[in-house]
Amino acid sequence: MISQRWPEWWDWELELSLHLFKRMTDRGFSELDLRGMLERARGYRSDIIEGRWVIITAFRGRTWEVVVEPDADAKRLVVITAYPYEEF
Repeated sequence: MISQRWPEWWDWELELSLHLFKRMTDRGFSELDLRGMLERARGYRSDIIEGRWVIITAFRGRTWEVVVEPDADAKRLVVITAYPYEEF
């Protein structure tokens, strides 16, 4: 289920994972693009990995998913990866 009511962690400072930096290169987007995707987010849902969330957004006319993991101790939102949504 996709929620549009944002939790407390939504406003935390971003931290970009090393995995994300490789995906940015592979998938042709920048940190600025990512921040824009998050600003235009339409909602979110829980991920298959407990404690992670999938942000639903758009980029270049397509739906994208951005996986994040809140770090409550550091009050940071760690961005794990981002990818274009592919319906199977």
